[in-house]
Amino acid sequence: MPIIKSAKKRVKTANKAAVRNSKTKRSLKPALKSFGKAIVGSDKKKATKALDKAKSELDKAAKKNVIHKNKAARKKSQLAKHAKAAADVTKASLAKKTAVKKPAVKKTAPKKVVAKKTVAKKAPAKKPVAKKAPAKKK
Repeated sequence: MPIIKSAKKRVKTANKAAVRNSKTKRSLKPALKSFGKAIVGSDKKKATKALDKAKSELDKAAKKNVIHKNKAARKKSQLAKHAKAAADVTKASLAKKTAVKKPAVKKTAPKKVVAKKTVAKKAPAKKPVAKKAPAKKK
């Protein structure tokens, strides 16, 4: 236990900050988990609400220096990427369900193959002869 008055005050303020930080962390974790669960479900409204809530909690945690601001930005980017991927998957599954099968195309007889004319190859061009440089005078 500290003896100096200022050290005693630092212990009190550090405890208050620890409580405040743990409260922020406790609100952040369930927001991220609920977003993960909302993505798995097919309800788009719940997923967008959960995404907004998670982004908000990340911003609050970064503002209070509970997590680094770059970590918050990275997490928000990852959440957006996951949300987009989940939306693409649901769109693809809906497209498969609603797709109408096209009637089979009737095959026609193969076309006749016409032989190509062979063209005689040209003789390679002669290489120009290099001229010798004039001798230097001494």
